[in-house]
Amino acid sequence: MLSPKRVKYRRVHRGRMKGAAHRGNLVTYGEYGLQATAPAWVTSNQIEAARVAMTRYTKRGGKVWIKIFPDKSVTKKPAETRMGKGKGAPEYWVAVVKPGKVMFEIGGVSEDVAREALRLAMHKLPMKCKFVRKADQETEGDS
Repeated sequence: MLSPKRVKYRRVHRGRMKGAAHRGNLVTYGEYGLQATAPAWVTSNQIEAARVAMTRYTKRGGKVWIKIFPDKSVTKKPAETRMGKGKGAPEYWVAVVKPGKVMFEIGGVSEDVAREALRLAMHKLPMKCKFVRKADQETEGDS
């Protein structure tokens, strides 16, 4: 599972997922990508499950890029604990994903294989996503 080696603060505020992603909203490394269409927290387990689904389907052909990293800790207090006595201990790590963010990219495989691999990865994630092509984005930027 992905997690930071060290962080400045162990416990962070929840924050908000307002607005669209301005950075990381284009396919840069591979030919095809998986773009979020809704905001969500993606846990390190979900990222790993999506990665495994893609690499298994492509039979380790091509290359997969993961463009999100879980750097936000989510805390939880033990069950049946009274209120107060501070914030809970860090339980797991999440990546904050806004709409428009390209989370995974794949290259070196045909479009049909990439589309199916990313579809399988999509089912492991907690939000709606869409398949995007690098070729389509270049034409949109020129006009």
